[in-house]
Amino acid sequence: MTETDTGAATAAGDDWQAWQESWDRQQEWYMPDREDRFRIMLDMVEAFVGPDPRVLDLACGTGSITARLLDRFPEATSTGVDLDPALLTIARGTFAGDERVTLVEADLKDPDWPARLPYDTYDAVLTATALHWLRRETLEVLYGQVARLVRYGGVFMNADHMVDDGTPRINAVEAAYSRARRDRALRQGALDWAEWWNLAAKDPVLAEPTARRFEIYGAHADGEMLSPAWHARTLRERGFAEVRPVWCSPSDTLLLALK
Repeated sequence: MTETDTGAATAAGDDWQAWQESWDRQQEWYMPDREDRFRIMLDMVEAFVGPDPRVLDLACGTGSITARLLDRFPEATSTGVDLDPALLTIARGTFAGDERVTLVEADLKDPDWPARLPYDTYDAVLTATALHWLRRETLEVLYGQVARLVRYGGVFMNADHMVDDGTPRINAVEAAYSRARRDRALRQGALDWAEWWNLAAKDPVLAEPTARRFEIYGAHADGEMLSPAWHARTLRERGFAEVRPVWCSPSDTLLLALK
C-alpha cells in the first residue's frame, strides 16, 4: 500500500481483519443483501472494463469495495478516498504493504480533492452507502468531478439508499418491515451503528481517530436520500452518456453510469 495522506501508520499486530468483519456484520444489519450489491457491481466492472481495472473507491471507508475488488481481480489497482480518520485507520491496517492500494485522505466537499489522486483518470469509480451523507448541491458538483475522472467507456457506480417520494405507501411498509427485522437481529446480539462506534471509541488504537471522526461528522452528516431518477438525471447532465439501475432492493439501488 502507498499513501498520499499524512496519517501515521497504525501499530502492528492489531487484528484488522476482525475489525473488517465486525464492520461488515454491522453494515449487514442494515443491508442483508449487501454482498449481492458488491457482486453485481464487480460483475459490471468486469463486463465494461475487464479484469485488471484501475478503480477509484470513492468514500472508501474501511475499504470494503477494494477488498472485494482485489480478491476477485488480483491484477486490479485501487485508490481509496475518504475523510473518516477511524475507518481510514482500519483501511491502512488492512492494506499495509499492498502496492495495489493507495489511500488518500480528502474531503469530497473540497473542490480540489481530485488533485490529491495519483491518477488523472480511472476505468471505474465505485461507491456504496456513502453519498447519502451529502446534500444535492454538493452531489451535483461531485458528479461533474467524477465524470471528468472516468475515461471514455469507463463506468461510475453508486449503490446507496435511494428513496422514491412518489411511492409513500410502499416506502412506509418497507421501512416498518426493515425496522422489525433489525429489532429481531438486535435481540439476537447484532451490533447497530451506535454500538459499533462505542466499541471503536474504547479500543486503544481506534479511540483517538474515532474521537476525531465525531468532531468532523457529528452523529451523522446532514445529507439527503434522493431518488434513483434524480441521480440518473444529474449524472447525465454532468457528463455521462447512459445511466440506469443494474440492481435494486426494496430500499437501495445500484446505478451504473457509462461515460
